[in-house]
Amino acid sequence: MEEDNKKDIKKEAMEWIKSILLAIVIAILIKSFIFNTTYVLGNSMYPTLHERDRLFANKIPLYFSGPDRGEIIVLKAPDAANKDYIKRVIGIEGDTVAIIDGKIYLNGEVLVEDYIDEGAYTHVYGEDHWEVPKGYVFVLGDNREEGASKDSRYFGCIPVDTVKGVTSFRYFPFNGRFGKIE
Repeated sequence: MEEDNKKDIKKEAMEWIKSILLAIVIAILIKSFIFNTTYVLGNSMYPTLHERDRLFANKIPLYFSGPDRGEIIVLKAPDAANKDYIKRVIGIEGDTVAIIDGKIYLNGEVLVEDYIDEGAYTHVYGEDHWEVPKGYVFVLGDNREEGASKDSRYFGCIPVDTVKGVTSFRYFPFNGRFGKIE
């Protein structure tokens, strides 16, 4: 009887270990291929995102197409190792982006940007005209104050394969900013 009890305890312990290992493998697969979490450091995406906002970054859209215009993405920083940036996609491959008198022109038309502060002036830092090549996107931070965002105005168009995910949901803080990101 005592030996049967020991076998049952061992069997149950093995079942627990198998369940925990399976959960770890599933978590790693989800984090690697489906979505990741990230948080905001700095104010380059203000007023849309605030410092310490926590976001989900969905990887699934990247398997079927590149990010679309207007989407907020997480990308590997082109100018710093082991760092990520969060930016908004302004132009996709084939687009022409120009900054003239503080306004963004996309394919010759003024881009309506209801996500930036009213009256915001977009500064240029050298170039003011970009052709977005195949496999690249042009990104900007929503905060257009001078020096507030390192983005395509500094480092040019970025390769789509450096995009780590598309963000559309803020899971923290729980106050009025919780939920879908517009």
